[in-house]
Amino acid sequence: MYSLNNPMKMMNQRYAVLISVFICQFYTMLAQDCPSKQDLQNSIQQAHKLLSAQEASYLQSLRTLRKKLNLLHHSVARLPAKAKNSTCPNLDAPVNGKKLGKILFPGHEVHFLCDVGFELEGSETRQCKDSLSWSGQQPICKDIDECLSSPCASGGTCTDEVNGFSCVCAKGWAGPTCQSPTPTFFVTIANTSPVSTGATEASSFPLTHTSAFTRPSRCSQVQGTTHCTCEPGFTISGRDNSVCTDIDECKLFHNGQAGRLCLHACVNTAGGYRCTCPAGYNVTRDGRNCKDIDECSTRQNNCTREQLCINTYGGFQCVKVECPQIRNATYVKTSPVRCERNPCPVDSRTCSQAPNSVSFHYMSMVSNLSAPRVMFRVSAVRMIGDTLRFALLGGRSRRHFTVQRSDRQTGELLLTSPVQGPTTLDAEVEMSELERRELLGRYITKVTIFVSQYEF
Repeated sequence: MYSLNNPMKMMNQRYAVLISVFICQFYTMLAQDCPSKQDLQNSIQQAHKLLSAQEASYLQSLRTLRKKLNLLHHSVARLPAKAKNSTCPNLDAPVNGKKLGKILFPGHEVHFLCDVGFELEGSETRQCKDSLSWSGQQPICKDIDECLSSPCASGGTCTDEVNGFSCVCAKGWAGPTCQSPTPTFFVTIANTSPVSTGATEASSFPLTHTSAFTRPSRCSQVQGTTHCTCEPGFTISGRDNSVCTDIDECKLFHNGQAGRLCLHACVNTAGGYRCTCPAGYNVTRDGRNCKDIDECSTRQNNCTREQLCINTYGGFQCVKVECPQIRNATYVKTSPVRCERNPCPVDSRTCSQAPNSVSFHYMSMVSNLSAPRVMFRVSAVRMIGDTLRFALLGGRSRRHFTVQRSDRQTGELLLTSPVQGPTTLDAEVEMSELERRELLGRYITKVTIFVSQYEF
């Protein structure tokens, strides 16, 4: 402290001389006599006290700064040494799936998807943590058990296969899903002489009229007994059993015990049926279910370059993300779905209370989805303060949602009741960060959910 005190004392003496000279000059300008020696000494003592107080404050600030630097130095020394590359280990794509994302630095995420016919088990998203390890568990793509939907009708047995299934039908039924009765046998006793040799004579009865939904029966006689059969999908009709009429499977199995034949619509055909799907869907390989067409990935959309294409169940939406306009605050778009606030002026309270960032998230949902259900999660990668708060802000669809906390750093947007489509739901989730109850930052996520008119 010697090196600091000597200069300060010399400065104090100089200030005292300067002050006395200044006081005399000031009184001279006012056409008054210079103050007495006692008055000057009193003034100089007051100046000494002021300078001493400033000196003490200055020295205290230096001591505090030195302590903080020492603490920071010791904290850095205790940090574990990071690898030179400072990245998380590379993750492999699951078998029968793919990985999205190549950046391995802390704070970044990778996503996993499975091929058609497989479902993901494990973490759909994994994040590189500061410890250079990944969150979650390595996912796998497991073959979807198509038999879970009971596709085999009429008591048939389902066997799961890779990206498909096969049916073993019960007696009396046939078809890919055991949907058609097997040929019906009718036995009549004909008034003909018995044939001792047991020879068989085949014959067909003529039809008076034909159409796509009627066929002639096939009859044969054996030792005076007539056997008549029909093609699969037809049944014997007519007084003389000579006509085979188409079976309307769509009516026969509509909401029966074996379930509906088709997920959407059933069209009866001659000897069978076919399933159709609404616009925006394709019929799946089993011929009964519907799968959504991704118009965004297949470029079957008319969205402009300024818009984002959001695939929905049965269609798509073109959205344009625009940063919010808030008084005394400006925002810049840092990604296609994120806006961040520019630095605020020191004295602008309105700007400092505006959200630090606004993110936009778009989702698709089928109609009447079971609830309650977690729809979206928001969390802090790195916490600066000591508290995080999550809240649901205003929105047209607020009554359908609530916000709950899943852990210290994560909040969840919860769908509270099923929603009948078609409609669009909006919700705003706010995450606030505080330090000793003082607000450090606000982060808004605007969630938009497009609800389909169909339940698939």
